[in-house]
Amino acid sequence: MPPILLAVDKAYPKGLMWFRRDLRVDDNAALYHALRSCRQVLCVFVFDRAILDALPSADRRVEFIRESLVELDAELRTLGSGLIVRHAVAADEIAALAHALEVQAVFANRDDEPAALERDAKVFGALANAGVTYHTYKDQTIFERDEVLTKTGQSYTVFTPYKRAWLAKLEAFYLKPYPVRHYADALAPPPESHRAGVPTLKAIGFEKTNLAELEIPTGTQGGAALFDDFFQRIDRYDASRNFPAVRGPSYLSVHLRFGTVSIRQLAGVAHQLALQGDVGAATWLSELIWRDFYFQVLAFNPRIGEGKSFRPEYDKIIWHHGKHADGLFDAWCQGRTGYPLIDAAMAQINQTGYMHNRLRMVVASFLCKDLGLDWRRGEAYFALHLNDFELASNNGGWQWASSSGCDAQPYFRIFNPVTQSERFDPEGKFIRRYLPQISKLSNTSIHAPWNATPVELEAAGIVLGEGYPKPVVDHAEARERTLQRYGVVRSKATAAN
Repeated sequence: MPPILLAVDKAYPKGLMWFRRDLRVDDNAALYHALRSCRQVLCVFVFDRAILDALPSADRRVEFIRESLVELDAELRTLGSGLIVRHAVAADEIAALAHALEVQAVFANRDDEPAALERDAKVFGALANAGVTYHTYKDQTIFERDEVLTKTGQSYTVFTPYKRAWLAKLEAFYLKPYPVRHYADALAPPPESHRAGVPTLKAIGFEKTNLAELEIPTGTQGGAALFDDFFQRIDRYDASRNFPAVRGPSYLSVHLRFGTVSIRQLAGVAHQLALQGDVGAATWLSELIWRDFYFQVLAFNPRIGEGKSFRPEYDKIIWHHGKHADGLFDAWCQGRTGYPLIDAAMAQINQTGYMHNRLRMVVASFLCKDLGLDWRRGEAYFALHLNDFELASNNGGWQWASSSGCDAQPYFRIFNPVTQSERFDPEGKFIRRYLPQISKLSNTSIHAPWNATPVELEAAGIVLGEGYPKPVVDHAEARERTLQRYGVVRSKATAAN
């Protein structure tokens, strides 16, 4: 179907749409405003060396982006345009490209991560010096920054009142999609010298991963397929979301991270179903609101993105350190702690770049409160390995688990990895999927192999300490040490009362 041509005043002869974490055409705020404001719009994506040069040569996220860009470029070509792709330092390249293309304005969707804000400030300055206007728009959240505040004009630090305010503010306007295709006639093809297309992974210094083998769908088509699948079972989300062996989650987090789905579409469907009494949809909508909440927390407290606890008193905790601590951290990373649910969860993230949400909480609690290791070590590991890594949500989750964040679990709440395993993987299906070496244990013993009888261990072909490790810590003893470690926080709280 050809684009609908609508008459509209154009402020600029030519503009540049800078795609970042919004890799889609439809319902894209910045692209919509660029098309509405410019007689001609060119499109660019930059493989930012300031980010990529710090990554390993095989990174599923880079491959996800690359495959999604191929689809985005093809879609733009059907609309008479195409994607300019660069491999450079974005803070320098955007201004240089704007000059080379002789555009009067650059359009992008906002990114409130500290490094992104620093990059954008440099871009803004360079463009301003060249006389080019820089416009940014909200696109990755329903409400951002200061859009949902307390009655005294402060940011929220507790989720439940934030959620109430979020829902009270929500109306159709905030969920309405941007009709990009109505103005697609403004899309222009890149100059011949800028039509190299999307580079191969090898061309930007990366290798293929197991992304295709894992059948992780990419691009807007992949995001749409996942959403269609989830829509058929969203009513069961509240009951199934905590069981890692069950297909309960939406699996859309990586698509939200890179903008191959629209948050307005997802929240709109969930909200409508929730109004109709769908408990599963209401529960999932709460998860989307948590995401907005953590974005606001980061926007108002950028120091938490720089390794600081949201609650400063928790920075006084003395974490276990030294050679032994490093050994414990290595065991946690490799899934060799001797606690099957922990080890299976770490195998999942190491093999796939994904970890079930319930397990993220359990392994984070184990790192901080069983091993006594600094939550920042786990946060950094997740940041490197998660396909769906977002600074705000990752930091919020880790600070929640370590009790140092806003609206976090109390310091004395410590997940028992065995009871969590028995409750949420009762038949050991998830454990067996990722730890085949202990798959022959009974549904009882698989949660705590050290309690299995010698006869059962022998029958299962297991020698603890060889084929599968003995527990690196005793949970009961570790719990007592954690309560002592957090004493500095307890003492301050007592003094304040």
